[in-house]
Amino acid sequence: MKKIYSIIALSGLLALSACNLDMSPVDYNSAGNFWTSEAKVQTFYNGMLSYLRSDYTSPCVLGEFRGGTIKYGSSIEGVGLNYGGLAHNDPIDAENPQISNWNGYYARILQINDMIDHLEGACEFLDDATRNLYRGRAYGMRAYYYFMLYRTFGGVPLETTVKVASGKVDVNDLYMARSTAEETLQFIKDDIKRSEDGYGNNRDVVRTGWSYFATQMLKAQVYLWSAKVTTNFVDKDGNTSGTHAATGSTSEFQTAKDALMNIVNSRQFALEGNFADLYANNNKAGREVILANSFSYTETTNSYIAIFSYQAPIWCNSFYDEDGNLLGDPLDLCGTGTHRVEYLESFIKSFDKADSRRAATFHECYSDAGDFGSAMIKYLGHKEGDIRYADTDIMLMRYADVLLSLAEVENALGNGPAVADYVNQIRERAYGSGYPVYTAGSFAENELAILAERDKEFVAEGTRWFDLLRMQDASKQPLVFSAAAAYAEKYGEAAEPVLSTNEKQKMLWPIDATVLANDNLIVQTYGY
Repeated sequence: MKKIYSIIALSGLLALSACNLDMSPVDYNSAGNFWTSEAKVQTFYNGMLSYLRSDYTSPCVLGEFRGGTIKYGSSIEGVGLNYGGLAHNDPIDAENPQISNWNGYYARILQINDMIDHLEGACEFLDDATRNLYRGRAYGMRAYYYFMLYRTFGGVPLETTVKVASGKVDVNDLYMARSTAEETLQFIKDDIKRSEDGYGNNRDVVRTGWSYFATQMLKAQVYLWSAKVTTNFVDKDGNTSGTHAATGSTSEFQTAKDALMNIVNSRQFALEGNFADLYANNNKAGREVILANSFSYTETTNSYIAIFSYQAPIWCNSFYDEDGNLLGDPLDLCGTGTHRVEYLESFIKSFDKADSRRAATFHECYSDAGDFGSAMIKYLGHKEGDIRYADTDIMLMRYADVLLSLAEVENALGNGPAVADYVNQIRERAYGSGYPVYTAGSFAENELAILAERDKEFVAEGTRWFDLLRMQDASKQPLVFSAAAAYAEKYGEAAEPVLSTNEKQKMLWPIDATVLANDNLIVQTYGY
């Protein structure tokens, strides 16, 4: 990783000095004089949140677009769609890794390491409670980035210091091998514990920043993953002893449950009454939000209107609704769409029409020839005059995930009635009083029912791919290999598994050639 760390340090310096003060990282050029007051520590933390926000597309790229719900090729307007390699899981190989340089996460980790270094060894001006609060935030956010890396690559280099930026470095120390899958997962668990210790009794609800409750949600995700997902690993000598085998451990499921119940029992979170209210600009940071990336047209916006919505010059007055009525500009986009991601017809039509999530998520259309198309409604932002601003907040964690994760935990523990209760809470919000009541079945039936609700709840929120890797069939194999969990590429045809059983290496991502060339200690991901 030698050259990579040099690049990270340089890009970090440039990025840190370029952002605005109230939501930006610090300038490392003055780092020696920076850690002198609580206000400056807060500014640094705001910078960490700015980095998290700037990464808003990664959950979808890493955690959803490979999950078999998006189209590849062309949109309904005939526009070329992005992410074709991810949508089709081909090509994904050593020559076509689809992402590079560890998805840029080490630049973010470098920044957090700097904060941790100062919190643990300096900042004498902070009282214990304030120091511990920042420790809780920093360790929680570092665990988040490493967990994203772990679910993507498996074992990764565990960098815990600030090398180039601090000047405390021997050039040979810039090379770093991948830690094993087992070591990486344990490190994440340890960081979560450090975050919990930092928060102590602090239970402040901060919906657009890291909080104790964000750490609890992350903890549940990590322990569910540890219990259910086997992550392969091979070192440079061909040794596979560092593989993490899914534990199936009751204690790990219970740890996940306890973390989720800490959120429930706080009584600080609840489902919104109407699904569409989650994304309304007059309901930002609502009661369902545990952690969201905050956007405002007066500060910074996102690209989600553009990539998920139709191209008005092509769409308007060219397509029809289900009843044959000609559509103009039904979403009043003001020309902001480019339509680079579109969802499969088979996926959208898996929603019942009575399910409010369908109309709150997609605007559907038909061509003259009867071809089906759609645009995303979730991220429409708001309109000022003749301008539409893409400033809908993007959810990272919300209460619906708590309930469906509890359903998944209870399914693993064999508590069918509890599974049904959590699923029905989600369905009741989606359908209203006449919701289709779910009655628990076998483990495999429950798992598919939970996945179906997750699919409908979290469109474009970055969970589907990760869900397929974690959730299981009757033989405890990942649902990524199950046709029952898949959607047909063409509506009306049989669905095929997202991955075939001879593509198991694709559960993880390959390392790009540049990273491999710059550090001879880095070994390619298992199976590639």
